Amino acid sequence: MANAYLQGVEISASQFLDIFHHYDIDGNGYIEGKELQNFIRELQQARKQAGLELTDKMKAFVEKYEQNADGKIGIIELVQILPTEENFLLFFRQQLKSCAEFMEAWRNYDADHSGYIEADELKNFLKDLLQRAKKPYDEKKLEEYTLTTLKIFDSNKDGKLCLSEMARLLPDQENFLLKFQGVKMARKEFNKIFELYDQDRNGYMDENELDALLKDLCEKNNKVLEVSKIPTYKSTIMALSDGGKLYRTELALVLCAEEM
Repeated sequence: MANAYLQGVEISASQFLDIFHHYDIDGNGYIEGKELQNFIRELQQARKQAGLELTDKMKAFVEKYEQNADGKIGIIELVQILPTEENFLLFFRQQLKSCAEFMEAWRNYDADHSGYIEADELKNFLKDLLQRAKKPYDEKKLEEYTLTTLKIFDSNKDGKLCLSEMARLLPDQENFLLKFQGVKMARKEFNKIFELYDQDRNGYMDENELDALLKDLCEKNNKVLEVSKIPTYKSTIMALSDGGKLYRTELALVLCAEEM
């Protein structure tokens, strides 16, 4: 089935998802190693069988990864290679250029402040992206995009997206949340940390209190977090705040490994 889809001039969102899952055999969110070699070989074969030339993007991809045993590609890289009918996953990057803008969008679309974007909230998010990009769509197509996005990024299959799942839409080099995955802590430890750095005990952190916390985190985790990036970390996390007040539940989205 995946081979037949690769022969298409245009690939639908649901077909694209089937292709990704077909080659991501271990389900770790990347096509890598033997999976990547199989994908490259079968992509070349499928295009040849269909009488289609490799596109320039496909050629560049093959040249880059054909001999690279350590190479891997994620969902966003794949959508830029294949001729999808609507690169709906790329609308996000086109409209939101930075982690800070991503955090602001998250705060906007997590309408009930649950710490998750659920199906209806995600649907509104994608609808607004389509309208902003001036892309035509109908209700059926919007529903397909919503369900496909959930299937791609909902790693624990609970029917909703947490911040770290949604952040996979960001390029790896822009995604500071990937780094913070390595310093997340249990709820009990997180609560102690929050109370320690909320020095005036007003129930939220301001920029100075967050700055002190980030400096200590960077010192403690210097192999993961970079001191030079503290201003970026701070401005991005503060984008989650309520008028400069970063409450416990908001900071927990970044630093707590458990639901609050």
